[in-house]
Amino acid sequence: MSRPITKAVIPAAGLGTRFLPATKAMPKEMLPVVDKPAIQYVVEEAVTAGLTDVLMITGRNKYALENHFDRVTELEATLKRKGDDVKLEKIMESTNLADMHYVRQGDPKGLGHAVFRARQHVGNEPFAVLLGDDIIDERDPLLPRMIDVATKRNASVVALLEVDPAQAHLYGVATVEATDTDDVVKITDLVEKPAPGTAPSNLAIIGRYVLKPEIFGVLERTEPGEGGEIQLTDAMLELAHDEASGGVYGVVFRGRRYDTGDRLDYIKAIVQLASERDDLGPDLRRWLTGFVAEFED
Repeated sequence: MSRPITKAVIPAAGLGTRFLPATKAMPKEMLPVVDKPAIQYVVEEAVTAGLTDVLMITGRNKYALENHFDRVTELEATLKRKGDDVKLEKIMESTNLADMHYVRQGDPKGLGHAVFRARQHVGNEPFAVLLGDDIIDERDPLLPRMIDVATKRNASVVALLEVDPAQAHLYGVATVEATDTDDVVKITDLVEKPAPGTAPSNLAIIGRYVLKPEIFGVLERTEPGEGGEIQLTDAMLELAHDEASGGVYGVVFRGRRYDTGDRLDYIKAIVQLASERDDLGPDLRRWLTGFVAEFED
Protein backbone atom coordinates (compact mmCIF):
# COMPACT_ATOMS: atom_id res chain seq x y z
CA MET A 1 0.00 0.00 0.00
CA SER A 2 1.29 3.43 -0.93
CA ARG A 3 -0.13 5.14 2.15
CA PRO A 4 0.36 4.27 5.82
CA ILE A 5 -2.74 3.12 7.68
CA THR A 6 -3.72 5.64 10.34
CA LYS A 7 -7.53 5.53 10.41
CA ALA A 8 -9.80 3.17 12.29
CA VAL A 9 -13.55 2.80 11.83
CA ILE A 10 -15.61 1.38 14.70
CA PRO A 11 -19.27 0.58 13.92
CA ALA A 12 -21.30 1.15 17.09
CA ALA A 13 -24.87 1.76 15.97
CA GLY A 14 -26.43 -1.54 17.04
CA LEU A 15 -29.34 -1.66 19.48
CA GLY A 16 -27.83 -4.32 21.76
CA THR A 17 -31.10 -6.22 22.06
CA ARG A 18 -29.40 -9.34 23.46
CA PHE A 19 -28.60 -7.38 26.62
CA LEU A 20 -32.01 -5.85 27.29
CA PRO A 21 -33.09 -4.38 29.63
CA ALA A 22 -29.52 -3.27 30.51
CA THR A 23 -29.17 -1.61 27.11
CA LYS A 24 -32.56 0.10 27.10
CA ALA A 25 -30.94 3.42 27.98
CA MET A 26 -27.22 2.61 27.73
CA PRO A 27 -25.26 1.64 24.60
CA LYS A 28 -24.10 -1.98 24.71
CA GLU A 29 -20.59 -0.74 23.91
CA MET A 30 -20.57 1.03 27.28
CA LEU A 31 -21.21 -2.14 29.29
CA PRO A 32 -18.26 -2.47 31.68
CA VAL A 33 -15.67 -5.21 31.27
CA VAL A 34 -14.17 -5.17 34.78
CA ASP A 35 -13.66 -1.40 35.16
CA LYS A 36 -13.61 -0.09 31.58
CA PRO A 37 -16.39 -0.02 29.00
CA ALA A 38 -15.95 -2.58 26.23
CA ILE A 39 -15.52 0.15 23.61
CA GLN A 40 -12.44 1.55 25.36
CA TYR A 41 -10.59 -1.75 24.93
CA VAL A 42 -11.27 -1.54 21.21
CA VAL A 43 -10.10 2.06 20.85
CA GLU A 44 -6.98 1.25 22.89
CA GLU A 45 -6.21 -1.63 20.54
CA ALA A 46 -6.46 0.66 17.52
CA VAL A 47 -4.21 3.28 19.10
CA THR A 48 -1.61 0.70 20.13
CA ALA A 49 -1.48 -0.39 16.49
CA GLY A 50 -0.76 3.19 15.43
CA LEU A 51 -4.28 4.18 14.39
CA THR A 52 -4.80 7.51 16.09
CA ASP A 53 -7.64 8.79 13.88
CA VAL A 54 -10.79 6.98 15.01
CA LEU A 55 -14.24 7.32 13.44
CA MET A 56 -17.14 5.83 15.35
CA ILE A 57 -20.34 5.02 13.45
CA THR A 58 -23.13 5.64 15.95
CA GLY A 59 -26.91 5.79 16.13
CA ARG A 60 -29.65 7.25 18.29
CA ASN A 61 -29.16 7.18 22.06
CA LYS A 62 -25.38 6.71 21.69
CA TYR A 63 -24.39 10.00 23.30
CA ALA A 64 -22.67 8.13 26.14
CA LEU A 65 -20.00 6.99 23.70
CA GLU A 66 -19.09 10.55 22.79
CA ASN A 67 -19.23 11.63 26.41
CA HIS A 68 -16.89 8.86 27.51
CA PHE A 69 -14.11 10.01 25.19
CA ASP A 70 -14.70 13.69 25.98
CA ARG A 71 -13.58 15.73 28.97
CA VAL A 72 -15.65 16.00 32.14
CA THR A 73 -14.28 19.19 33.63
CA GLU A 74 -16.42 19.07 36.78
CA LEU A 75 -15.25 15.54 37.63
CA GLU A 76 -11.64 16.42 36.82
CA ALA A 77 -11.81 19.46 39.12
CA THR A 78 -13.32 17.41 41.94
CA LEU A 79 -10.63 14.74 41.72
CA LYS A 80 -7.88 17.37 41.59
CA ARG A 81 -9.33 19.07 44.65
CA LYS A 82 -9.34 15.76 46.51
CA GLY A 83 -5.83 14.95 45.36
CA ASP A 84 -7.03 11.67 43.85
CA ASP A 85 -4.43 11.53 41.09
CA VAL A 86 -4.93 7.82 40.39
CA LYS A 87 -8.60 8.18 39.46
CA LEU A 88 -7.89 11.41 37.60
CA GLU A 89 -5.32 9.63 35.48
CA LYS A 90 -7.78 6.84 34.71
CA ILE A 91 -10.52 9.14 33.45
CA MET A 92 -8.04 11.14 31.39
CA GLU A 93 -6.83 8.00 29.63
CA SER A 94 -9.99 7.78 27.52
CA THR A 95 -10.01 11.53 26.87
CA ASN A 96 -6.48 11.57 25.48
CA LEU A 97 -6.53 8.26 23.62
CA ALA A 98 -7.11 9.36 20.04
CA ASP A 99 -8.48 11.95 17.66
CA MET A 100 -12.13 10.88 17.88
CA HIS A 101 -14.80 11.55 15.25
CA TYR A 102 -18.44 10.51 15.05
CA VAL A 103 -21.03 10.04 12.32
CA ARG A 104 -24.49 8.54 12.55
CA GLN A 105 -25.39 5.54 10.47
CA GLY A 106 -28.97 6.69 9.97
CA ASP A 107 -30.86 3.76 8.48
CA PRO A 108 -29.91 0.44 10.14
CA LYS A 109 -28.92 -1.32 6.93
CA GLY A 110 -26.19 -3.59 8.25
CA LEU A 111 -22.45 -3.66 8.74
CA GLY A 112 -21.67 -2.98 5.10
CA HIS A 113 -23.77 0.17 5.19
CA ALA A 114 -22.12 1.28 8.45
CA VAL A 115 -18.67 0.93 6.88
CA PHE A 116 -19.84 2.78 3.78
CA ARG A 117 -20.80 5.73 5.99
CA ALA A 118 -17.08 6.18 6.68
CA ARG A 119 -16.32 6.94 3.03
CA GLN A 120 -16.09 10.71 3.32
CA HIS A 121 -13.89 10.58 6.40
CA VAL A 122 -11.55 7.85 5.15
CA GLY A 123 -11.22 9.11 1.59
CA ASN A 124 -8.81 7.28 -0.70
CA GLU A 125 -6.82 5.62 2.07
CA PRO A 126 -6.59 2.10 3.46
CA PHE A 127 -8.18 1.78 6.89
CA ALA A 128 -9.03 -0.67 9.64
CA VAL A 129 -12.46 -1.72 10.90
CA LEU A 130 -12.81 -2.93 14.48
CA LEU A 131 -16.09 -4.35 15.77
CA GLY A 132 -16.87 -3.55 19.37
CA ASP A 133 -18.13 -7.02 20.29
CA ASP A 134 -14.66 -8.54 19.94
CA ILE A 135 -11.98 -7.72 22.48
CA ILE A 136 -8.52 -8.92 21.50
CA ASP A 137 -6.20 -9.52 24.45
CA GLU A 138 -3.43 -6.91 24.41
CA ARG A 139 -0.91 -9.68 25.04
CA ASP A 140 -1.78 -11.25 21.67
CA PRO A 141 -1.66 -8.33 19.19
CA LEU A 142 -3.62 -9.02 16.01
CA LEU A 143 -4.07 -5.70 14.24
CA PRO A 144 -0.35 -4.96 13.74
CA ARG A 145 0.04 -8.33 12.05
CA MET A 146 -2.94 -7.64 9.78
CA ILE A 147 -1.57 -4.21 8.84
CA ASP A 148 1.80 -5.77 8.04
CA VAL A 149 0.20 -8.38 5.76
CA ALA A 150 -2.01 -5.78 4.06
CA THR A 151 0.98 -3.54 3.41
CA LYS A 152 3.28 -6.25 2.08
CA ARG A 153 0.64 -7.89 -0.14
CA ASN A 154 -1.15 -4.68 -1.14
CA ALA A 155 -4.45 -6.36 -0.30
CA SER A 156 -7.41 -6.26 2.05
CA VAL A 157 -7.13 -8.52 5.09
CA VAL A 158 -9.63 -10.11 7.47
CA ALA A 159 -9.07 -11.85 10.79
CA LEU A 160 -10.00 -15.52 10.90
CA LEU A 161 -10.53 -17.80 13.88
CA GLU A 162 -10.83 -21.58 13.93
CA VAL A 163 -14.21 -22.40 15.50
CA ASP A 164 -16.12 -25.54 16.36
CA PRO A 165 -17.72 -26.68 13.05
CA ALA A 166 -21.03 -26.96 14.90
CA GLN A 167 -20.86 -23.20 15.54
CA ALA A 168 -19.75 -22.15 12.05
CA HIS A 169 -23.29 -21.21 11.00
CA LEU A 170 -23.14 -18.29 13.44
CA TYR A 171 -20.33 -16.57 11.52
CA GLY A 172 -19.16 -15.47 8.14
CA VAL A 173 -17.03 -18.38 6.92
CA ALA A 174 -14.10 -18.38 4.50
CA THR A 175 -12.86 -20.80 1.86
CA VAL A 176 -9.09 -20.42 1.66
CA GLU A 177 -5.88 -21.42 -0.04
CA ALA A 178 -2.59 -21.78 1.81
CA THR A 179 0.24 -19.29 1.25
CA ASP A 180 3.94 -19.46 2.00
CA THR A 181 3.23 -18.10 5.50
CA ASP A 182 1.72 -20.29 8.22
CA ASP A 183 -0.78 -17.79 9.62
CA VAL A 184 -1.76 -16.19 6.29
CA VAL A 185 -4.25 -17.63 3.80
CA LYS A 186 -5.69 -16.37 0.53
CA ILE A 187 -9.47 -16.13 0.56
CA THR A 188 -11.28 -17.57 -2.45
CA ASP A 189 -14.86 -17.53 -1.17
CA LEU A 190 -16.93 -16.11 1.69
CA VAL A 191 -20.40 -17.00 2.90
CA GLU A 192 -22.36 -15.18 5.60
CA LYS A 193 -23.91 -17.47 8.22
CA PRO A 194 -24.16 -20.66 6.15
CA ALA A 195 -26.94 -23.13 6.94
CA PRO A 196 -25.93 -25.60 9.68
CA GLY A 197 -23.76 -28.37 8.26
CA THR A 198 -22.96 -26.53 5.01
CA ALA A 199 -20.01 -24.35 6.06
CA PRO A 200 -17.06 -24.71 3.66
CA SER A 201 -14.54 -24.59 6.53
CA ASN A 202 -14.25 -23.82 10.23
CA LEU A 203 -12.43 -20.53 9.60
CA ALA A 204 -14.78 -17.82 10.84
CA ILE A 205 -14.43 -14.10 10.26
CA ILE A 206 -14.05 -12.17 13.50
CA GLY A 207 -14.37 -8.44 13.98
CA ARG A 208 -11.12 -7.09 12.56
CA TYR A 209 -10.56 -5.92 8.98
CA VAL A 210 -7.93 -3.94 7.11
CA LEU A 211 -9.53 -2.64 3.93
CA LYS A 212 -8.41 -0.88 0.80
CA PRO A 213 -10.56 2.11 -0.21
CA GLU A 214 -11.86 0.15 -3.21
CA ILE A 215 -14.32 -1.42 -0.76
CA PHE A 216 -16.44 1.75 -0.88
CA GLY A 217 -17.15 1.46 -4.61
CA VAL A 218 -18.17 -2.16 -4.10
CA LEU A 219 -20.40 -1.37 -1.11
CA GLU A 220 -22.13 1.36 -3.09
CA ARG A 221 -23.51 -1.24 -5.50
CA THR A 222 -23.89 -4.17 -3.10
CA GLU A 223 -27.49 -5.33 -2.83
CA PRO A 224 -29.00 -6.27 0.55
CA GLY A 225 -28.30 -9.89 1.46
CA GLU A 226 -28.74 -11.93 4.64
CA GLY A 227 -31.46 -10.38 6.82
CA GLY A 228 -32.17 -7.65 4.26
CA GLU A 229 -28.92 -5.89 5.23
CA ILE A 230 -25.93 -4.79 3.17
CA GLN A 231 -23.34 -7.37 4.16
CA LEU A 232 -19.67 -6.45 4.34
CA THR A 233 -18.97 -10.11 3.59
CA ASP A 234 -20.65 -9.82 0.17
CA ALA A 235 -18.55 -6.79 -0.75
CA MET A 236 -15.36 -8.48 0.38
CA LEU A 237 -16.20 -11.52 -1.73
CA GLU A 238 -16.21 -9.29 -4.81
CA LEU A 239 -12.81 -7.90 -3.81
CA ALA A 240 -11.53 -11.44 -3.26
CA HIS A 241 -12.33 -12.23 -6.91
CA ASP A 242 -10.78 -9.00 -8.17
CA GLU A 243 -7.06 -9.58 -8.58
CA ALA A 244 -6.57 -5.97 -9.70
CA SER A 245 -7.52 -4.86 -6.17
CA GLY A 246 -4.99 -7.25 -4.64
CA GLY A 247 -7.56 -9.77 -3.49
CA VAL A 248 -8.36 -10.58 0.13
CA TYR A 249 -6.17 -12.44 2.59
CA GLY A 250 -6.88 -13.80 6.03
CA VAL A 251 -4.72 -13.80 9.15
CA VAL A 252 -5.52 -16.85 11.27
CA PHE A 253 -5.63 -15.64 14.85
CA ARG A 254 -4.63 -18.11 17.56
CA GLY A 255 -4.53 -15.74 20.52
CA ARG A 256 -7.00 -14.77 23.22
CA ARG A 257 -10.26 -13.19 22.14
CA TYR A 258 -13.28 -12.26 24.22
CA ASP A 259 -16.76 -12.08 22.70
CA THR A 260 -18.73 -9.43 24.56
CA GLY A 261 -21.72 -9.66 22.21
CA ASP A 262 -23.05 -12.80 23.88
CA ARG A 263 -24.28 -12.71 27.48
CA LEU A 264 -22.48 -15.83 28.66
CA ASP A 265 -19.26 -14.98 26.84
CA TYR A 266 -19.47 -11.44 28.21
CA ILE A 267 -19.51 -12.81 31.76
CA LYS A 268 -16.63 -15.16 30.92
CA ALA A 269 -14.63 -12.23 29.55
CA ILE A 270 -15.02 -10.29 32.79
CA VAL A 271 -14.01 -13.27 34.91
CA GLN A 272 -11.02 -14.13 32.71
CA LEU A 273 -9.66 -10.61 32.51
CA ALA A 274 -10.24 -9.85 36.20
CA SER A 275 -8.71 -13.13 37.37
CA GLU A 276 -5.48 -12.34 35.52
CA ARG A 277 -5.05 -8.83 36.94
CA ASP A 278 -2.51 -8.23 39.69
CA ASP A 279 -4.90 -6.07 41.73
CA LEU A 280 -7.95 -8.34 41.52
CA GLY A 281 -6.71 -11.76 40.45
CA PRO A 282 -5.40 -13.31 43.67
CA ASP A 283 -8.56 -12.64 45.70
CA LEU A 284 -10.88 -13.45 42.82
CA ARG A 285 -9.18 -16.76 42.05
CA ARG A 286 -9.40 -17.85 45.68
CA TRP A 287 -13.07 -16.92 45.79
CA LEU A 288 -13.78 -18.68 42.50
CA THR A 289 -12.15 -21.89 43.71
CA GLY A 290 -14.46 -22.05 46.71
CA PHE A 291 -17.51 -20.89 44.78
CA VAL A 292 -17.12 -23.50 42.04
CA ALA A 293 -16.47 -26.22 44.62
CA GLU A 294 -19.99 -25.68 45.95
CA PHE A 295 -21.39 -26.95 42.65
CA GLU A 296 -19.26 -30.10 42.52
CA ASP A 297 -20.79 -33.43 43.48
